[in-house]
Amino acid sequence: MPEQSFTDPSVAVRKGEELDVERLAIYLRQHLTGFKSLLTVEQFPSGYSNLTYLLRLDDSPPRELVLRRPPFGANIKGGHDMAREYRILNVLLNTYRKVPKPILYCEDNSILGAPFYVMERVKGVILRHKLPRGFEIAPDLMQKICFALIESLVELHALDITTDLSELGKPEGYTARQVGGWTKRYQNALTDDCPDFEPLTRWLAANVPAHSDATLIHNDFRYDNAILAPEDLTRIVAILDWEMATLGDPLTDVGTTLAYWAEPNDPDILRQFGLTTHPGNLDRQQFLDRYAEYSRRDVSGFLFYYVYGVFKNVVIALQIYARYRQGLTRDPRFAALIDVIRAYNQIAQRALDTHRISRLF
Repeated sequence: MPEQSFTDPSVAVRKGEELDVERLAIYLRQHLTGFKSLLTVEQFPSGYSNLTYLLRLDDSPPRELVLRRPPFGANIKGGHDMAREYRILNVLLNTYRKVPKPILYCEDNSILGAPFYVMERVKGVILRHKLPRGFEIAPDLMQKICFALIESLVELHALDITTDLSELGKPEGYTARQVGGWTKRYQNALTDDCPDFEPLTRWLAANVPAHSDATLIHNDFRYDNAILAPEDLTRIVAILDWEMATLGDPLTDVGTTLAYWAEPNDPDILRQFGLTTHPGNLDRQQFLDRYAEYSRRDVSGFLFYYVYGVFKNVVIALQIYARYRQGLTRDPRFAALIDVIRAYNQIAQRALDTHRISRLF
């Protein structure tokens, strides 16, 4: 099968998110070894947060790089710290290894209007809401891919955080701070058509675990941030999007993953975001059980972490939706995020009513 059928496709840059190609080319010529000229700039269209572009360079040999920058209209000093994301990649390159190689960081806003960094492009299969054209995944293979994702998450949570990773966060009191922080972000981003999540925020604040473990956490660990080797889909070669990585309770990481992990009976709007309903995948409870087996962590109080993950996803969607309502972004996908928020409200309430995380509908 041709290699192109496996790779994550890039498209023309969305209107309003164009880069100043001339300034970028001048900067790359000054700072990137071997740079000759910039042939094309395209965009990876699937992300909802930081913007990701494909740069095709006329070098010897020709090469492709990836550029990351904050979204237009976002609070750059908030959750879109390019320098921090670049630093995380540099640290993980020698420890976790499943990351693209960072190449260049630019803090000069005069180039593209915001800080950005450039990294190598890792080619492979990314399992988004549809399978890559030209092949199917049998249930037994899908299950092995699912196991590989869980193993990679456990591997991440097993890294030694007393070394270079120690500066990436403050794990003491992490979970309580997160509940408070996401509650404040929810209140700041609230729109007139958003469901009332105040009772949920009070429940979370009252049920923060008294004690927790501390590891490096990714905070957005899912299929569409994992690159699979084309010749062996059970081998994960890179994990993408480290913008929210920090030190904290690893079960918050699992909770976030499973909040995205739709099951076949979940609301339709949530099942469109990934392949977790594809035959062979574990359900949320089975995923959690497998994680507990691999990591040997106690997950008996996991309901809190699942509801926390759902609420965090709500706030992320709400922040993007609010920017869309204010006209700060024109991406038409964002209009439907209010329906995602409403579906998450259903999911969270059902989990609290049944004290289960799986098969809620």
